[in-house]
Order: sequence, then C-alpha cells, then structure tokens
Amino acid sequence: MAFQDFAPGLAIQGITPPLALRDYKLIAFDMDSTLINIECVDEIADAVGKKDEVSAITEAAMRGEIADFKESLRRRVALLRGVTVADMEQVYTERLRLNPGAERLVEACKAAGMKILLVSGGFTFFTDRVRERLGIDFVRSNVLEIRSGPNCGELTGRMVDQPWGDICDGAEKRKMFLETCAHLGISPKQGIAMGDGANDLPMMGEAGLSVAYHAKPRVREPAHVAIDQGGLDRLLEILR
Repeated sequence: MAFQDFAPGLAIQGITPPLALRDYKLIAFDMDSTLINIECVDEIADAVGKKDEVSAITEAAMRGEIADFKESLRRRVALLRGVTVADMEQVYTERLRLNPGAERLVEACKAAGMKILLVSGGFTFFTDRVRERLGIDFVRSNVLEIRSGPNCGELTGRMVDQPWGDICDGAEKRKMFLETCAHLGISPKQGIAMGDGANDLPMMGEAGLSVAYHAKPRVREPAHVAIDQGGLDRLLEILR
C-alpha cells in the first residue's frame, strides 16, 4: 500500500473515506506525544538535570531502535531517583498540555456512543489527571514507586508491579486493547487506535482503523491514517 494525500498534512492508505464514526465503538489513545504535548518521563528527568540523557533513550525507544521497551523504561525511571511529587506536579501544571483537537475528538467520539481507552507507557500520576480531565473510560499505565519514611515524597527510581503485570509496554497495550474490546462485546475491528511510537504498533495492528499522529516513520508506514500536520481532530475529516 502507498499513502494518498487526502488533504494537506493528512494521508490515507487502505481505506476509502468518508467513514462513519458510528461504526466504531472504541478509540484507544497513547498519551505522551499523542494525546498530550510532552514525554512525561523526559520532563520529570529535567528536575534532576537528566533530561538529555533520558530523552535520548526515549527517542530511540519510540523509533523502535531499542527492542526491549521494558528495559529502556527501567533505565529511564532509575534516573528519576530523587525527583519529588512536587516536581511532578509542576510538570503537570506548567508543561503538560492536551494536544490540539484532543477535546474536540474525544467529545465527538463520545457523542457517537464510543468508549475511550488510554493506554500509556507513562505513569498513573499523569494518566489519572488526563482521565479525569477528558472523562476517559478505561486506563492502563505504570505506577512510580514513591519513598515513604525519610525523604518521603521522592521517587525511588523503581516502578510498582500491578495485578495485570509489571510494565505497560507494546504487548500490554495490545492486550489491554483486546481485553477492552472483549469487555465491550465488540470486535477489535470496531476499534480505533492512535499513537506515535513503536510501542503503539501492536495495538494499532489489531484495530480496525489505525492512526499515526505526528509519528515516527516506522509507525506511520503501516497506519491507515497519518496526521502529519494539525491536531488530533483532523481525524474527523475522514470520520463523519
């Protein structure tokens, strides 16, 4: 397949728009650099002077150059040791913004009767806030361990295992997408998946409509829709 320009900065392949939004029942979003404007782990690292080091690992992981996402995340989180909850709150209030069109797209999906899923290799500290802000139905992300006792309120540089597993990587995103479809009693082909990085590819490969948002080349190549300019709500130019 080869992309066709549908409009400036918006390309499609393997689909014939306009598609009907009502034919889909679930939309799954990656968070960092998709639903929001930052990579949270990079911005947290800035508080301890390690943003460049962490950003380099993040960029390589999102390009798919690091095969083991879990190990890459453990390496980055280890560098966050000593970051405080107050530092993370500052990142949320001063740096984190919803990407353009996020609210409009989510509202349109809800109006069409769709459910919203947020699956992130990031952290509950941020996904919980984004969930509340947008009224998201289902969330899966990682838990940062916070020290108690002396130096309480500081990150330990580790993550906390959860009932579903240890780290939300590409395989876990796919699993959560499929589990949510099963929970809703729908086919994965009635789902939309949007992402920008290599760890989004497994869930995007299961969805009936895959959307690459300002994505890395490896992610853009197999997607049905590539949004290269403008906001998330440009998807509504294809879905009516």
